[in-house]
Amino acid sequence: MLIDYQKVNVVQDDNVVLKDVNLQVNEGDFVYIIGKVGSGKSSLLKTMYCELDHSSPEKAEVLGRDVAHIRRKDVPALRREMGIIFQDFQLLHDRSVRKNLDFVLRATGWRKRKERDERITHVLEAVDMADKIDKMPYELSGGEQQHIAIARAILNKPRIIIADEPTGNIDMETARHIVSLLKRISEDGTAVVMTTHNIHLLDEFPGKVYRCKDGLLSDVTHEYRQMDLTEDSKD
Repeated sequence: MLIDYQKVNVVQDDNVVLKDVNLQVNEGDFVYIIGKVGSGKSSLLKTMYCELDHSSPEKAEVLGRDVAHIRRKDVPALRREMGIIFQDFQLLHDRSVRKNLDFVLRATGWRKRKERDERITHVLEAVDMADKIDKMPYELSGGEQQHIAIARAILNKPRIIIADEPTGNIDMETARHIVSLLKRISEDGTAVVMTTHNIHLLDEFPGKVYRCKDGLLSDVTHEYRQMDLTEDSKD
C-alpha cells in the first residue's frame, strides 16, 4: 500500500480542516479528491508530501514512511519517490525546458550527462512535448507548461503522483488531454492522486472518488458508478 491514512486529522493554521480521514491508495490507483474551494483538498495533499503536519493520527503512512513522525531531513528522500504537480506549474522561467528537467535530474543524483539527456527525451516523448525541448516556459501555452510539469513529475519514475488541480488553469480540451495522460500513467502502475473541480471528467476517466465536505472525507465512488449505470440504461 502506497498511502495508508487511518483517522488522520488535517490541520492548517491551528484549525482542523479535515477530521478522521481514512484513505488507502495502492499501486496503479487513480484517485480523485473533489470538493468546494476551502474544503481541505489541497491541505490533504500537502500532508502526503509533508508540507503540512499531521495531528495525532492512528496511522499515517506514505510510501512506507510514518509521515506523522518523519524527521525533516528524511523528507527529501520521500519526495524523490513522488511526482508532485502544481496548478501554477512552478517551472523555472530563466531556463529552457531541457534545462528545467536537467536541473531536477542533477539535483536527484543523476551524474552522467548522456543518461540525463536520454531520460529527458523519453519523458518529453511520453507527454508529446519532444518538439518543445529548447523552448522557454514563456513561449509555451498553459497547457504545454502543464505537460512539461507532468514530464518533470515522472522523471524519476515515481511510485505515486500527487497533482493539485492540474487542470485548473487550462481550457477544457487541454484538461481532458491532461487527465487522459495521467490516467495512462496510472495504468502503467504509478498511482495518481489528484484534486479537481472538473467533475464531468470523472465519468470520462473513471477512478476512485473522494469528497471533502463539512470537514470530512467520504468515499463517493459509488455515486459516479451509479451515474454511469444510469446513462448505460438509457442507451
